[in-house]
Amino acid sequence: MLTTGVDLIEISRIERALENHGERFLARVFTQNEVLYCRGRVPELAARFAAKEAVSKALGVGMRVLSREGIHWQDVEVVGDHRGKPLVRLFGRAAARAGELGLTEWAVSLTHTKEHAMAFVVAQ
Repeated sequence: MLTTGVDLIEISRIERALENHGERFLARVFTQNEVLYCRGRVPELAARFAAKEAVSKALGVGMRVLSREGIHWQDVEVVGDHRGKPLVRLFGRAAARAGELGLTEWAVSLTHTKEHAMAFVVAQ
């Protein structure tokens, strides 16, 4: 099985969430590794937010906040390897759903401009 997911987000949305909710927002959405990796860079956080959405789409379930069958934000982690290439790690509900679908390989591409961040994932 081959599956894909894509998501585009306005970076200002993440900026507002950080301004309004700060550490609570970070702790709810991102893993500690992601927060450390991004070092407060909002475009990097926005790209990872988009990646989590894209992974949920590839899994065919959406995010838990929108669907009872969805995954939790921290079920997906996106950090860079030693060269900076982003890697997807799955936990909890996301890992279980990937197992149900037989998805064992994930690739993710992240990009951003001044206004938008985007993620595209492929899994098989």
